[in-house]
Amino acid sequence: MAGHSKFKNIMHRKGAQDRVRAKLFSKLGREISVAVKIGGSEIDKNIRLRSAVSAAKSSNMPKENISRAISKGLGNDPDSNYEEVRYEGYGPAGTAIIVEGLTNNKNRTASEIRTTFSKNGGSLGENGSVSYNFRKFGNITFSKSNINEDEVINFSIENGLEDFDIDDQNFSIFCEVSDFHKIINKFVDKFKEPDSTQLVWRSENSVFLELDSAQKNIKLINDLEENDDVQNVFSNFEVDESVIKKLIT
Repeated sequence: MAGHSKFKNIMHRKGAQDRVRAKLFSKLGREISVAVKIGGSEIDKNIRLRSAVSAAKSSNMPKENISRAISKGLGNDPDSNYEEVRYEGYGPAGTAIIVEGLTNNKNRTASEIRTTFSKNGGSLGENGSVSYNFRKFGNITFSKSNINEDEVINFSIENGLEDFDIDDQNFSIFCEVSDFHKIINKFVDKFKEPDSTQLVWRSENSVFLELDSAQKNIKLINDLEENDDVQNVFSNFEVDESVIKKLIT
């Protein structure tokens, strides 16, 4: 019986992992379809599509799923009839949050997002209420295990890109959205295809949080990301190393 129980636990974990994977692939596929519908299926001329396919590949989304999502965007499939939405609000301790989504029912999505903010001690604001403190950038990321860090730093600086982040695993470069396609091609020519490319919102005024407020904001963001209609969530909060250690222990 003990062995049977262990098997059930393993299958339960696998089932949960499969559901998370399916949910992720659904969001990635939706973004690909909408990118095609807006900008066409030529990946070299459609920055958004290139970013969406890059994200899909980074998440090990099968090629046939990517192809299917592109086909949906080219046709009149009802599954690709989504509208872009953006919500702005405040999290615990006054943090600023931007939520990007794709929905086929704006009223439903707005209601769900408002409820998620309220349940987590935040509040949904009007469009423009926090985005004035953010700027949109193109973001290119390389895994440090796949590239020489010094070479990519020097190449970034040579190309006027002095805005980058480095952590234990990744090297992340930021550029103007208007230059995004050109910069991606430069890095591909010099190195290889990046691990990911995406458009991101970055705050010009960060808020540093203590442990309790950080935990509350992380829960809010996690709950927002659980919504099927939410594609991306961005915030202006940061934590120092001592708080990070407490969060991961």
